[in-house]
Order: sequence, then structure tokens, then C-alpha cells
Amino acid sequence: MTTSTRGAAKTPAVLVLEDGRIFRGRAYGAVGETFGEAVFSTGMTGYQETLTDPSYDRQIVVATAPQIGNTGWNDEDDESGRIWVSGYVVRDPARVPSNWRSRRSLDDELTAQGVVGISGIDTRALTRHLRERGSMRAGVFSGEALAPDAELVRRVQAQPHMKGASLYEEVATKEAYVVPAVGEKKFTVAAIDLGIKGMTPQRMAERGIEVHVLPATATAEDVYAVEPDGVFFSNGPGDPATAEGPVALMTAVLERKTPLFGICFGNQILGRALGFGTYKLKYGHRGINQPVQDRTTGKVEVTAHNHGFAVDAPLDQVSDTRFGRAEVSHVCLNDDVVEGLQLLDQPAFSVQYHPEAAAGPHDAAYLFDRFTSLMSTVREGQRA
Repeated sequence: MTTSTRGAAKTPAVLVLEDGRIFRGRAYGAVGETFGEAVFSTGMTGYQETLTDPSYDRQIVVATAPQIGNTGWNDEDDESGRIWVSGYVVRDPARVPSNWRSRRSLDDELTAQGVVGISGIDTRALTRHLRERGSMRAGVFSGEALAPDAELVRRVQAQPHMKGASLYEEVATKEAYVVPAVGEKKFTVAAIDLGIKGMTPQRMAERGIEVHVLPATATAEDVYAVEPDGVFFSNGPGDPATAEGPVALMTAVLERKTPLFGICFGNQILGRALGFGTYKLKYGHRGINQPVQDRTTGKVEVTAHNHGFAVDAPLDQVSDTRFGRAEVSHVCLNDDVVEGLQLLDQPAFSVQYHPEAAAGPHDAAYLFDRFTSLMSTVREGQRA
């Protein structure tokens, strides 16, 4: 990525897709060039949480909501220490932010962090194109990075694909840290950071859990050195087929029958540890309005998603695995994609979506309570 920041609002910009489709607009944020996988997010709110979600590493995010930036940028809602998206695409940027917590405009924050974006394009047409053709490699170019169309298409087509990309170590913490329990400490959890969002350990801390966040490279010895009551595997970017280290670590946790909870990338890691495959979705699930059914209760939840890969597991039968029986616990009602797994013979479960849902909705917050209950049950069983 190359960037500059002068005169962005009046600078011509283009979005170039690998299939040759080109959208012309104006620079938004930093001026320069950037590359990534073009994906769309359907959330009408929560752009700050989206932009700072490490799971969006190496992706150019298209906002389907027509106007973005109305509430500016504050200092409280970041999900990590930086913006992770490769680029940002919006139709109609807010001219003036208006919110009591706003400290600066979205445009200013994108510029300050060197994030190249584009505005003023038909994001509805772009979203329809991505739905029909699938997520694909793309580039945003402005200022001195502009060149003849054929040259820009060539640059985009030279970029790596998301399938086969190993990204989780790029975004994970390099050093372990602790998020203390709020109030009385009830449990200790080792959380494997594969691209964890800041609100996730906070949701656990609110339930009396002391969370030890460990690097993606953590070993079983590192995990059990903190004497955990449970182990958590976070969300993260890239292709789960490349995550041999996390799969091996989860296998070790399952062998010890420690209570286990995974979300998003963690769900895919559990699927692989149980012997299921994973595959890339045509255009993925990204937004805060995805309907999912919890098959253990029959309840339908509106949930927050950000995933381009999914687990390939049978929906309507119990599967035998090396760790006992497993079943699909949650399913997306839009397309029958696997949205959760659970073991029936030991304490482990996962979901494909984001129950911390910092930008809302909060239908799935109960899953942290389910994890707490699981740890309580195992602890009581050990005392009996």
C-alpha cells in the first residue's frame, strides 16, 4: 500500500476488480493505492467496529448502507489498536459528523491511518456484482497511483488470492496479556488470539472471568501454565485450511477435555480438529443482520457475522469423531451454512458468528453464559 493525504476529497479514484469491472469516484481517506479482496458488509451501523476488526485484514470492505460517517470517530469503540481493512468503499460520505462522542471525522481517521478509500460510486451495483460473481481481488487507486485501465487490472490480477492465505499470525498479539475479571473472579480462561476483538474478553470479564489472552503461536504448555478453567479460540482472518498450529493446539485441548468455546475462525478450527473440511463461500456473510437458528433451543437470533469460509459438516445427522459425537448446533436461515458445532460427549462448542456483537445486535450474548455454565458443570464434577 502506498499513500499520501493531500487533497483527497477532490482527487479522482477508481476501484478495479480482477474481472475488469471498474468503478470511478473520488478519493476518501488517504490517496494512493491498495489491494485486497473486495467484500461487502450489510451493517447500517458499526462502521468503526468493522474497520478495526482484525478479521478484515487484507480485505477492501464495501459499505452497503448508502451514507457512512454520520457519527464520526470516537476513542471508545475500536475493536483493536488500528484499522485493519485494506481499503474502504462508500457511496455518500457524511459531510459533517454529529455525535456527542465523536472526536474527528471518519475521513480524517482513514487519512491518519493511511487507509486508501473511494467514495461516490454506485455501491448497490457493486454489491450486486459481487453477489453474482463472488468476492474477488480488487484495488483502489488515486493520485499518482492512477494509470491506464489495463495496467490497473494487471496489477490487481497479480495479487494473491484469499484462498490459501495464512493471516492470523499477522494480526494476533505478540505478547500475552491479562484482562481482569470485573468484580469477583470466578474462572480463568486462556484465550487464543487469532485476531481477537477487544469486546470479546470484556464480555467474559463481565461474567467474572479472568482472561489470559495468548499469542496465536501459543503451545499447550503455555495454555495450561495459566491453569485455565476453559479455553477460548477467537475470530481471525484468512483460510482456516492453513491453520495447522491452532488445529494442533485445539486437538490437545480436546484430548484433555477442558471446556472449550470458539467463535468464527475458532469455529472453523474446531471443525477441522473434529475431522470436517472447510470451504470458501461465494461472497461470505458480513454484517449485523444475519438470521441464525440455535437448534438446541429452536430460537432464531439476528447475529453479527464476518466470515468468508465455512465448515463442511452434515446438517441433519450426528457425526462420530475421535472426540465423540458432534452435531451442527446453529445454522444460517438464509443459506443453510453451518453456524455452530457442539460435542455431545465432552464440553466443547463453537459458533461461526460474533456473540460479543459490539455494534449490535445482542441476541447471542447468552453464549458467554453457556460457556460459564459449562465451566461450572465441569468444576462441580471434578469436586464430586
